[in-house]
Amino acid sequence: MGRRYRIESHTPRTPGNAPAPSSSPRTARPPAPARVLRSLRLWFDSAAAAPANDADADRVDWLRVLPFVLLHLGCAGVIWVGVSPVALLVAGALYALRMFAITGFYHRYFSHRSFRTSRGLQFVFALIGAASVQRGPLWWAAHHRHHHRYADQAQDPHSPRHGFWRSHMGWFMTPRAFATDLSRVQDLARYPELRWLDRYDVAVPLAMAIALYATGALLQHLWPALDTSGAQLLVWGFFISTVVLFHATVTINSLSHRFGSRRFETADDSRNNFLLALLTFGEGWHNNHHFYSSSARQGFRWWEVDLTWYGLRLLALLGLVRDLKPVPAWVLERREH
Repeated sequence: MGRRYRIESHTPRTPGNAPAPSSSPRTARPPAPARVLRSLRLWFDSAAAAPANDADADRVDWLRVLPFVLLHLGCAGVIWVGVSPVALLVAGALYALRMFAITGFYHRYFSHRSFRTSRGLQFVFALIGAASVQRGPLWWAAHHRHHHRYADQAQDPHSPRHGFWRSHMGWFMTPRAFATDLSRVQDLARYPELRWLDRYDVAVPLAMAIALYATGALLQHLWPALDTSGAQLLVWGFFISTVVLFHATVTINSLSHRFGSRRFETADDSRNNFLLALLTFGEGWHNNHHFYSSSARQGFRWWEVDLTWYGLRLLALLGLVRDLKPVPAWVLERREH
């Protein structure tokens, strides 16, 4: 395994104390057939990702990300399947459940270890997070820890300083971002079930899509008055809900380092944004988070709505999670920027 990775709780990093970027040499570009086969294999097995030090490391691999493109095109199916109250309810519920899994567990738990839980619940929310089509929990946490270490520096792959589209979605469409750097998540990589979810990250979304179609077909057969169908639940519950969820999540990369207010002086461009906080269940209090990332709470003041924090508090009351890390008094008392 690689070196142990440590997340800083509140000390901002500056260009002066940041480690130097990697100087690994570039390798020759593989033959075209080899590149095609590797991209196709990555659809099903993320372990096929090669070291990103060749000439194509920062170019979008359109063949590899074709499923992501098709995910967006699938939303057009609404033209043929229509809409129903059931479809809207399913889409909304799956958005909320998966957003909580991403913000509460992929982010605050797996990436920052801001609370503790059982191995069973850890797996349950890793499973729900994997259904979000945002890759596996180890990949997500490894990249996020890297982001905090180099926030808005040259090594930060999704800093808006590289451009809006690069920060919003272009960064993860390149070979440099495909692999999971396990040296950054040694604390998580010891769980084989998490490694499996990470390696075969297409399995859970595919299973969810099949389940939605089957549920819609069953409802159409048993209760036709609901005016839904398998295709309708697939389009609304999988394609539309997932695309909206994805773009809401990544606004924290592309927008919350550009628009909003800055309570704390940090070495990055992070900002607090009320609208993004509502959309992402509390993640929009991003300047708070970058100043002190270890807390399970990102809305530091009572008026800063943080739905993820409320959900975690409920789970704590039910005894499902514990040791939620609070915002320290010294942070709350600090003079605002």
